[in-house]
Amino acid sequence: MDENLIFDLTRQALWIAVRMAAPLLAVALVTGIVIGLFQALTSVQEMTLTFVPKVGLMIAVFWVTMSFMTATLAGFFSDQILPLIAGG
Repeated sequence: MDENLIFDLTRQALWIAVRMAAPLLAVALVTGIVIGLFQALTSVQEMTLTFVPKVGLMIAVFWVTMSFMTATLAGFFSDQILPLIAGG
């Protein structure tokens, strides 16, 4: 196993991590902006108002995208990692 192969696997693993985290981070960002605007417009400064909806929406998005995440990880493992293990 040479260093180019290790760098390529690391690059692919990081890209997969970005693709898997993107939906959750996007929902957290949009929810945070919407709630921040709501708080600025109404002068409501309640801490749970920012936390509860953001966590709830992130859990919902995680539940919806679990199959995509599982398929992505299983595909990477079976296509990239297992042949390296089997090949020695």
